[in-house]
Formats: sequence, C-alpha cells, structure tokens
Amino acid sequence: EAIKCFHCNSHNNSACLEMHIPKMQAIIPIVDCREGLSNTIDKREFFCRKITQTILHPDQTPEVRITRGCGWVRSKRECYKADNMDHLETVCQCFGDLCNAATTLEYVKVTALAAVATLLTAFRTWRGEIV
Repeated sequence: EAIKCFHCNSHNNSACLEMHIPKMQAIIPIVDCREGLSNTIDKREFFCRKITQTILHPDQTPEVRITRGCGWVRSKRECYKADNMDHLETVCQCFGDLCNAATTLEYVKVTALAAVATLLTAFRTWRGEIV
C-alpha cells in the first residue's frame, strides 16, 4: 500500500504554512504517492517530504515558503540543509501517512533541550545554588 502525504506549496496556498493548526490540515490536499507519481517513477519506495525555503530577495524581506509532498529519492539523513546564493533550504523526509504535517524533528529536539535547560536553571536558582 502506498503512503499518503499532504501536498501543497505555501506560495499558492497559505494554509501550507499553518499545518500545526488542525483546521488547516482539513483544507490541504492529500495525495496517494503511488497514484500521483506511478507514471514517472519506477519501483521506488515513496515517502513524505517537507521542504522549508527562505528565499533571499535582493533589497527585500526574505520570504519563507513551505512545500509538502511525495518524495522518491531518499537522503541518508532525516533532514538536511542546503545554502545557496538565493535561498536557504531544509528538507525533511518521513515514512508514515500524513507525517509531513509535522514540524521538523530537529526543531523539536532543540526546543525540548532549551526547555529542559531553562527548567534546570530555574530550579537551581530557586534552591539558591545560583545567585
């Protein structure tokens, strides 16, 4: 059975930026990767992908764009970054139905680590260990 992924581009669908809000997920198209790509890709295992791009416009505010969809060429890493002259890019892959709605695992790890460090510092301050 093929994997199902959210399929959108925030350039033409702003809901693609706000997938953490459940009602936004309801208006994003879902594709069956095998059906959508079977004519062009032979015997590949599909997966879901989320690409976050920061487009660097000369003399303008950078624009963040998110693309979600199916992938077929796997990376060795869950997420990887690319830095080009005109944009920065983070590409993440995942392997469960509709998994490309999530924020990147890397971001979640950093946020969790910062929260633990803050709590530990607050606890030590409360106990009088840090002045």
